[in-house]
Amino acid sequence: MNIHEYQAKAVLKEYGVPVPRGGAAFSVEDAVRAASELGGPVWVVKAQIHAGGRGKGGGVKVVKSLDDVRKEAERMLGMTLVTHQTGPKGRVVNRLYVEEGAAIARELYLSLLVDRSTSRVSVVASTEGGMDIEEVAAHTPEKIVSFSIDPATGVFPHHGRSLVKTLKLEGPAAKQALPLLKALYKAFVEKDMDMLEINPLIVTGDGDLRVLDAKVSFDSNALYRHEDIKALRDIAEEDEKEIEASNYDLSYIALDGEIGCMVNGAGLAMATMDIIKLYGSEPANFLDVGGGASKEKVTAAFKIITSDPNVKGILVNIFGGIMRCDIIAEGVIAAVKEVGLKVPLVVRLEGTNVEQGKAIIRDSGLNVIAANDLSDAAEKVVAAVKGAA
Repeated sequence: MNIHEYQAKAVLKEYGVPVPRGGAAFSVEDAVRAASELGGPVWVVKAQIHAGGRGKGGGVKVVKSLDDVRKEAERMLGMTLVTHQTGPKGRVVNRLYVEEGAAIARELYLSLLVDRSTSRVSVVASTEGGMDIEEVAAHTPEKIVSFSIDPATGVFPHHGRSLVKTLKLEGPAAKQALPLLKALYKAFVEKDMDMLEINPLIVTGDGDLRVLDAKVSFDSNALYRHEDIKALRDIAEEDEKEIEASNYDLSYIALDGEIGCMVNGAGLAMATMDIIKLYGSEPANFLDVGGGASKEKVTAAFKIITSDPNVKGILVNIFGGIMRCDIIAEGVIAAVKEVGLKVPLVVRLEGTNVEQGKAIIRDSGLNVIAANDLSDAAEKVVAAVKGAA
């Protein structure tokens, strides 16, 4: 689950992380009021969406008067902000963050991530803050340094020294590096974050460290023990289909392709998406119905897939272990009868009760294309979509 910048900074502030003062705004008057309470002479008006690159898209502006705060708030609220992370459709701006200005001497990059290969939290740091870290990694990878923190020991002084050396910190900033890292690590672990990105982390004109921007995401599987974090969810920033899927405990991610996928198991779902691309098309979604899905859950999954106007064909690929093929078949039949079937449907079933499942679909009278294996299924659904185009 993602949250907005102003929410992320509020969470970090609870752990003693140095962040600028600011206030959230849901209207133009809110923005002007927040700026007045902060005092001048410089403010930063920031659009709040769940995506990076806001500055390049016109979503971050430095202003020097309350009149300009008002003008920028009027311009940003309701605008569709397009960045490299939103895609061409962009995101509508419904919230702003008005923040006090900062005297920036240097811009740095710092993030904490879950490293699944080591089962530790990795710290990634670079002197190239304020830039797209992907570009830095591609062209000057030597400017990015990472190290991991052992969960049994936590942050040690040598981690702070590594950070000081990597970021070339001096004076007050060098002394603040270790306390900052400890605070960030504590917040990361206690709040079950899976990403904490600070870009930029700045050195101020007085030589102090300050978090100027923060992007945080949380492990959705751990939200049950963080009611305070769950309350920060902004469903306006999420895909409606993904919201509906979460109501049925389905693992669903909307994509930009044309072939809807219903699969059981994350690994099989990834393989299904890959083979669709191999045969010349693009998946419209990732959808894992899980190992113990009910008929109702399968029906909901099918309805979510068909609600996507970009879907030109559907591939149901089920390998029945715990999941029974007859349950999948019953769910597909129920969903088709409820919402109709306007695009080609290819079904590949294998495993537990596979013959019963095939019989249910065969006797349903539906216009379903049967497939023998994954390769056959992908080839047939791509051919059906291209033939209907």
